[in-house]
Amino acid sequence: MEKLTIIKVGGKIVEEPDTLNCLLDGFARIPGYKLLVHGGGRSATKMAERLGIDSRMVNGRRITDSDTLKVVTMVYGGLVNKNIVAGLQARGVDAVGLTGADMNVILSEKRPVKDIDYGYVGDVKHVDGEVLSYLVGKGMVPVMAPLTHDGKGNILNTNADTIAGEIAKGLSSYFDVTLVYCFEKKGVLRDENDDCSVIKEITPELFRQYVDDGVIQGGMIPKLENSFSAIDNGVKQVIIKQASDIGDCTAGTVIRK
Repeated sequence: MEKLTIIKVGGKIVEEPDTLNCLLDGFARIPGYKLLVHGGGRSATKMAERLGIDSRMVNGRRITDSDTLKVVTMVYGGLVNKNIVAGLQARGVDAVGLTGADMNVILSEKRPVKDIDYGYVGDVKHVDGEVLSYLVGKGMVPVMAPLTHDGKGNILNTNADTIAGEIAKGLSSYFDVTLVYCFEKKGVLRDENDDCSVIKEITPELFRQYVDDGVIQGGMIPKLENSFSAIDNGVKQVIIKQASDIGDCTAGTVIRK
């Protein structure tokens, strides 16, 4: 099987010119087949503010009402996505910007209301790995915005970490997939105040131990749960690292069975 590298990068990195250029330089140098998934939350919040639309967050997740949906569609699928695509084209990478609605690559359902009504937020039902693998195999580099659709004409705001994990699963039948989550820290840390305390490797047994000991907590728990779910569904390995270390094979935390 050919190797495929899927990079997920947070909005904070793609929204600042310096960090975006560093990311694009590193991503362009990754050999072989690749795919990029991006966020863009801070840009969406700024645009909503300029338009007089309140941004509401619960437990770090955006409440997406009808006005907010218009903003995230414009910002994620337009401004942020096309800036990345243009930047990659300038570096000789034949990138194509997509949402889940394009070519029906990611179908979702609107999240059911339980304790909280998140609004127009999608939970992924299906990724069309065949279509994505065709694009990748033809030498194109998909750049995925965190938007999906329900097949009934509705765009849905969808968590970018989840999209990256589900795409990785969907492409694992076609490629030898490595999924890389890039964020601000150098990896999963033993001590969140010490950037040098990177845990080099985490297995399911170590993960449970670190959670019990309080070493791993908060938002890192669902990120690692997504990682293990990807590995259980055919992804070869997941790496969590700093975006500036994108080209360093020895950097970050490797998640393995």
